[in-house]
Amino acid sequence: MATVNRSAARDNLGDRALVLEIGRDVIDQEARALHSLHHALDDNFVDAVRLVLGTRERVIVTGVGKSGHIGRKVAATLASTGTPAFFLHAAEASHGDLGMLGPQDTLIVLSNSGFTREIRPLLAYARRLGAPIIGIVSERNSPLGRQADVLLQLPRAKEACPARIAPTTSTTMMLALSDALALAVMRERGIARDDLARLHPGGEIGYRLSPVDDIIDGNAPLPLVRLDAPLRDVVLEMTSVGKGVAGVVDQDGCLAGVITDGDLRRSIDQVLIAKAADVMTRTPITVPSGTNIEDVRALMVDSKITVIFVTDRDNDRRPIGVVHIHDLAAMS
Repeated sequence: MATVNRSAARDNLGDRALVLEIGRDVIDQEARALHSLHHALDDNFVDAVRLVLGTRERVIVTGVGKSGHIGRKVAATLASTGTPAFFLHAAEASHGDLGMLGPQDTLIVLSNSGFTREIRPLLAYARRLGAPIIGIVSERNSPLGRQADVLLQLPRAKEACPARIAPTTSTTMMLALSDALALAVMRERGIARDDLARLHPGGEIGYRLSPVDDIIDGNAPLPLVRLDAPLRDVVLEMTSVGKGVAGVVDQDGCLAGVITDGDLRRSIDQVLIAKAADVMTRTPITVPSGTNIEDVRALMVDSKITVIFVTDRDNDRRPIGVVHIHDLAAMS
């Protein structure tokens, strides 16, 4: 079997400036197409949103080839933003999978030309069932264009492919249009961050949207000192926990302030005589229990702090945990 000399391939790449020009030209063409799509959006888009919102069962997305690949992403985006949806391969549908479509479903069909043979049996079956059809297509006068209850027409635009054949510009517009549809539906449903957290329990998204309580050890000792604690005791307490901070609490155990490494350095000349209350930062920034990790990290970055106390949800002065920004590294 012949082997490919990748170094030689790179050396024979040709004019680097020309290659960059080609890449930028593709992006420019697709950007212009998206601009045209933006201006072409009309009341049909509103009707499509209403149709999806009114679906009693599921939204079923179909397509063939590159349109099919986009369709899989469309179904996944709908499902992840609160609309039950799945992808049905048009070719498999005519070989026994038509039963996946029911009369209470809505069918979204993606086809640039609208003449794709494999989608025709599915269109006919949906018509017999009375299942509504949303067509995403560039040719209005096509089988898909004529059969669709709601037509989302793509603007005429040349494919970015040099031969004007490989789906490129058309699939970019399909993806953008379907994202717009899914997110408009999401907004109309009132899907909020907490809802998304329930739909994305795994991976980085799940981590970012999980409560900060998940990364604090409720059994671990907190670096806390009394208002009248000598600074040497503050140093010992801060060192024992290793978070670079000590919370200063009053007689009721409520947080009155915090002392950081920086506060100690600035008060080094008072270390033998000062008390915690003398050098602490009053009214410290805290987050309540249940705050999601993403918001905690954003607050810490915006406030230029590296450690923060987590407080009881019902008492924003009672500390229950402490988080260092390094504890949030899993979301980087």
